[in-house]
Amino acid sequence: MKLQFSVPDMSCQHCKHRIEEVVGGCEQVDSVDVDLDSNIVSVDSILAPPALVALFDQAGYDASLIEN
Repeated sequence: MKLQFSVPDMSCQHCKHRIEEVVGGCEQVDSVDVDLDSNIVSVDSILAPPALVALFDQAGYDASLIEN
């Protein structure tokens, strides 16, 4: 399931790398696409949104699900 999250505190390549490392490093996450220009992260995963938000928190970022 592909979900999008708003991550307003992302601002640099270090932020991008940290999110890719922590969120993308979870074995239940298939892919992570970080867009620094829009502060949106797309995640393809079988995990539920609260579990993904917890991964962002673990990486040090507040994230909120963008409802479609």
